[in-house]
Amino acid sequence: MNGRSEPNRQLEDVPANIFLVGLMGAGKTSVGRALAKRLHKTFYDTDQEIERATGVKIPVIFEIEGEAGFRAREARMLAELVRRKNIVLATGGGAVLSEENRRLLTEHGTVIYLHAAVPDLRQRTRHDKNRPLLQSGDPVAKLQALLAQRDPLYREIADLVIDTGDQSVGKLAHRLEQRLAQRRRESGKAGSALSSG
Repeated sequence: MNGRSEPNRQLEDVPANIFLVGLMGAGKTSVGRALAKRLHKTFYDTDQEIERATGVKIPVIFEIEGEAGFRAREARMLAELVRRKNIVLATGGGAVLSEENRRLLTEHGTVIYLHAAVPDLRQRTRHDKNRPLLQSGDPVAKLQALLAQRDPLYREIADLVIDTGDQSVGKLAHRLEQRLAQRRRESGKAGSALSSG
């Protein structure tokens, strides 16, 4: 037995594709990047991939094509990304609004909902000009409305729900790795119990 057998076994316990959902500011990109590094997976961010493909920032797409135009681009990009192998994907906060997107996420990987309270979300997004939905009116009221609308959809498709709170990115990624491995082991035990019964 070499000293590397334990971490290898832990990695085997982790699902192939991991998709992060949650509101803007929940930490999907920063936690996703850290988690992908820990699990030796490739990290993608839906919004960043849309910007790379179009050559313009998300607010410009919103300005020219409106939210509906952006959502159509988001759906096409998501459909492509979920079919890749061994990835961690940070989705846009509104990706779950589409029933087809929700179906794709649940069919192609393990979905993790990063849940955060509105004050935390506001704190993390207050200087970010790349959030078109928060650029007008009262950002706190907008975040509250978005959470009320989307929280049930996140929970509907989530395999795991994690409250981000004020934990560091590294601590969250470590906690997620442990929860994923535990969940995989438990589902394996349940499967073997069913097949032997």
